[in-house]
Amino acid sequence: MTDSSRSLFEKARRLIPGGVNSPVRAFRAVGGDPVFLARGKGSRVWDVDEKEYLDYLGSWGPLILGHAPDEVLAALAATMRLGTSFGAPTALEVELADRVVEAVPSIEKVRMVNSGTEATLSAVRLARAVTGRDLIVKADGCYHGHVDALLVSAGSGLATFGIPGTPGVPQEVAAQTLVVPYNDEAALERIYRQHGPGIAAFIVEPVAGNMGVVPPGPGYLEAARRITREHGSLLIFDEVITGFRVAYGGAQSRYRVLPDLTTLGKIIGGGLPVGAYGGRADLMDRVAPAGDVYQAGTLSGNPLAMAAGLATLEALHRLDPYPRLEALGHKLESGIIAAAQKEGVPVRVQRVGSMLTVFFREGEVTDFASAGRSDTRAYGRFFHGMLSRTV
Repeated sequence: MTDSSRSLFEKARRLIPGGVNSPVRAFRAVGGDPVFLARGKGSRVWDVDEKEYLDYLGSWGPLILGHAPDEVLAALAATMRLGTSFGAPTALEVELADRVVEAVPSIEKVRMVNSGTEATLSAVRLARAVTGRDLIVKADGCYHGHVDALLVSAGSGLATFGIPGTPGVPQEVAAQTLVVPYNDEAALERIYRQHGPGIAAFIVEPVAGNMGVVPPGPGYLEAARRITREHGSLLIFDEVITGFRVAYGGAQSRYRVLPDLTTLGKIIGGGLPVGAYGGRADLMDRVAPAGDVYQAGTLSGNPLAMAAGLATLEALHRLDPYPRLEALGHKLESGIIAAAQKEGVPVRVQRVGSMLTVFFREGEVTDFASAGRSDTRAYGRFFHGMLSRTV
């Protein structure tokens, strides 16, 4: 940690809870204190003392084109001169919606919001409204934003009613969420046999990211589609991370499984705050003002976020960087494995496209329980070893 970062963090802790505006920035999981960054360009960032780093974080995903790409900056500059917010419709909202509908196979209509949390909250509310049911099923270890009903964990690792994952979430709210292990088709079957008539939707990351990268097992997404359909329930893919990341049309395009509703974020804002949810037209037409399910946002469809997102998606469509991302991801994966083998360190590297996690353990990671058996202290040492080498 540089001197300026240390001074800023001391001041931040006097003014901001924990010194950060999102808990993952505080380094609690790996130890130490955070580095304060000042600028970025391409694959590089510089801290407040002008120390240069190679950046694999990419602001947690939205910077698929790198830091400060010229086309996104140009779009932002042109839009900013016209105004930053109107509280009224703009053409940019329509253009970005058109691009999303064209790209994502299951989306016929889409509503822009301001974050992934807003997107999942709204999708769950819509699912409950259209089915007339209250229960939601989620997979243990999958993160869907800080929505009260989705901040739950399984505890035993078996199919169970949710328990609050944080103080402030009423037990009555958490009890409306059922939790099953990720990649466990049998557990999903059981929970639907037991509670099917009351389940509004199964919400899942098609490629898990919050527990580290855990790909769906063969047939898992197909099973989720079949089971939800058989029970008159909806399937919601949380593609806030995977949307436009693992393929231009998201994980649903890569794995050829179509959900009823999809949540998006990260990349469709090009580095600015954004979220979206969309799906079949008959479902989305229940959203106000077309229908009776209320959801609103003063800054939803903000012109700056729309301009940055549109410029990003247009560049992705034009450049088709996914084969290159696949090749670079494979090169990084192979290099890490070779280095670990050389030093006799047991690791499991899991990757989907440019999403990658190094688990310090042997054997495949298929769910939250197996991810939890990794050597997290070794990961912390690895993290700080890389950081000290400006990665």
